[in-house]
Amino acid sequence: MRFHYVASQPNGKVTEGETEAQGPAEVLEFLSSRGLRPISIKALKGFEAASGRSLFRESINITDKVFLTKYLALMLKVGTDLLRAIDILIADFDKPAMKALLSEIRGAVEKGQPFYTTFTKYPRIFSPVFVNLVKAGESSGNLEMVFENLSVSLGKEQDLRNRIRSALVYPSLLFVISLSVLFLLVSFALPKIAEMFMSSGFNPPLFSKIVFTIGLFLGDFMIFILIGLIIFGIAGFYYFRKTETGRRLFGRFINRVPVVSEVLKRIALQRFATTLASLMRAGLPILASLEITADAVGLAELKDALIRISREGVAKGLTLGDAFRREPVFPRVVTNLVSISEKAGHIEDVLGTLADFYESEIDVSVKTLVSFLEPIMLLLIGGVIGTIALSIIIPIYQLVGQF
Repeated sequence: MRFHYVASQPNGKVTEGETEAQGPAEVLEFLSSRGLRPISIKALKGFEAASGRSLFRESINITDKVFLTKYLALMLKVGTDLLRAIDILIADFDKPAMKALLSEIRGAVEKGQPFYTTFTKYPRIFSPVFVNLVKAGESSGNLEMVFENLSVSLGKEQDLRNRIRSALVYPSLLFVISLSVLFLLVSFALPKIAEMFMSSGFNPPLFSKIVFTIGLFLGDFMIFILIGLIIFGIAGFYYFRKTETGRRLFGRFINRVPVVSEVLKRIALQRFATTLASLMRAGLPILASLEITADAVGLAELKDALIRISREGVAKGLTLGDAFRREPVFPRVVTNLVSISEKAGHIEDVLGTLADFYESEIDVSVKTLVSFLEPIMLLLIGGVIGTIALSIIIPIYQLVGQF
């Protein structure tokens, strides 16, 4: 748990701070090792004491990580030592989750632990790429450069996410509104119209009877249908998101969907180029860089290919270019650039250029996807509404014709 202490230095100056410890005795030992005389020791309650791992998952987002890496890089660049930089950030951050994280980092550093160790406790927030880059920067003494590169790559990732979200806002809104109108029509209007026709003694056409029967069924069992859909949705989300088999099945399905598969592949290739370039710039060995990149790309086919390149290619003496040529999942432009840049000795720069290229390609792909989705949604929703409208209009037309 965390403790807040107030202590006096040998020159009489009073200082205070926080540290992680098992109990007050460990805090006293920590103060004694620093030559400090304790004045008061207080266990922190609530969020600060718990360090809220589950709350971190909800609270610390990519914007916070961009801010953290950018300002740590800036402070280290101007000569501020790491502990002082963390203290400044603790004072500047208003977000409780970030304050708690930074306090935990400071406590770990004060105890002599490596800087990266705190990040490893929160793998849902800080990816293996982030952790390994910080670890490599700390080992090589290039922590300032690593934080600067991280802030740039995280900023680009944030910008890309925002552009994708902005492009998908209109089709998402259209989809939600269409489903809402359809739900109201099917659950309220259609059952009442169906009941009126079926109970009036009028014999509607077979087409209308089928639609009215479905409408009456939905009206009678809508609650149970909704509960079933919610349960099915939660179970499906858990299976396809949390299990390896489910993720692979979903990946195979998505890879067969036109346009969508192309967007996902380009996003994965952009992540591959960005991640591998960052890891190699930080000085990580090529085999470790490939393994870490494989976990970061987010596409099963690309992940398997990178693992094969590492374990069955480079590890067995093949050049990087030859190992990439054996994997058809990578476009020819990628394999050619990797091979040429490996011979020239500036593969990180070429990968960075490749990442920028795929970033612009993703924009084009997302716009194509949106223009593909909008008419399909309109046709599907319009088809259902048109079917319901025809089932009502035809018997009304016949009824009017009898008069």
